[in-house]
Amino acid sequence: MPAYSFEALDAQGQTRKGVMEADTAKAARGLLRAQALVPLAVEPVNASAASGGSGLRTTLWEGRVFNATGLAIWTRQVAGLVTSGLPLERALTALTDEAEDERQRNLLASLRAEVNAGSTFAKALAQHPREFSPIYTAVIGAGEQSGSLGAVLERLADDLEERQALQSKLIGAALYPAIVTLVAIAIVLFLVGYVVPQVANVFAGSKRALPFLTVAMLAISGMVRDYGWAMLIAIIMIAIGARTAYANALFRQKFDAAFLKLPMVGSLARGYNAARFASTLAMLAAAGVPILRALQAAAETLNNTAMRADALDALVMVREGAPLASALGQKKRFPGLLSMFARLGEQTGQLPLMLQRAAKQLSTEVQRRAMALATILEPLLIVAMGLVVMLIVLAVLLPIIQLNQFAK
Repeated sequence: MPAYSFEALDAQGQTRKGVMEADTAKAARGLLRAQALVPLAVEPVNASAASGGSGLRTTLWEGRVFNATGLAIWTRQVAGLVTSGLPLERALTALTDEAEDERQRNLLASLRAEVNAGSTFAKALAQHPREFSPIYTAVIGAGEQSGSLGAVLERLADDLEERQALQSKLIGAALYPAIVTLVAIAIVLFLVGYVVPQVANVFAGSKRALPFLTVAMLAISGMVRDYGWAMLIAIIMIAIGARTAYANALFRQKFDAAFLKLPMVGSLARGYNAARFASTLAMLAAAGVPILRALQAAAETLNNTAMRADALDALVMVREGAPLASALGQKKRFPGLLSMFARLGEQTGQLPLMLQRAAKQLSTEVQRRAMALATILEPLLIVAMGLVVMLIVLAVLLPIIQLNQFAK
């Protein structure tokens, strides 16, 4: 039964908004009048409306109904209700009634309407690709087919929470160095563009030669003041050009492959992508998704296109009959830990469990490396900022010291 969002007036003249199910818009208006409400607007809740609108306005001004944290919480709520024995339709009804955000309420009402109309939960979720990824719907579909939707939802919620926790720790580790870098750049630009020229005016009438450091700093200051906008435009154009080049598949794959070879950050990216790949593959395999389909979906989660190409090559090898461990072991961009745990899983018949353990160890190692990198970068950035400021101060003080010595 379709869902309709409505706006109506009650007997006291107050405006009421909500979502209701009816066969047609006319039937929805009839139901409102039966409740002593005067309908003002009745519109169907479809995929675009549930996601907050359509077109340019949605893309530019409104985000997704569920952010990463919200999706994990909602998945956990659905899992709890379904596991407790509540039918999916009633679980969606309860969550719709409890939703405080209007866009979220419309989305859940649309899902409930699709389920009531006879669609599977996975098919209803697939109507909203902006909110639910193909991997998310594939796991739900596998859970429905196996009859263990509650357990699959719990496993999916665990995976979403673990992934969100890993991303939060990585962002937290990079946040302080990023802030220090931005503040340092702002301070240096202010000193070079404003303070140094003001001090230089004091020595403009002096016939004595200025120290080399002061002359060099004045040259840099003049360049920043005269060509600052041109430099900014050039930086923007370079960034646009780099982004355009990165959109090219061949260039991006070569760039990503070279990035993995960088010290520290390369191994960090390698471990993060491998952990995400292993976690997704473990979740899909545990849900009963065929291994080839699971490998295809897990490969799509890789941000690094070079590692994604390796994963797709491994998929071809597995399709041709090679063991998963052997296929992954031949791809050197994946950590050896992943192929080792995959081999153990294949030998013991517990592949999902072993892949999950591999993902946990890889994510732990990524967190450790990220914290170590942040610990190294913080003092280095402070020291670098101090050196630059010291050079600027020396460029200002040296002429003053020179004048004092001349006066003596």
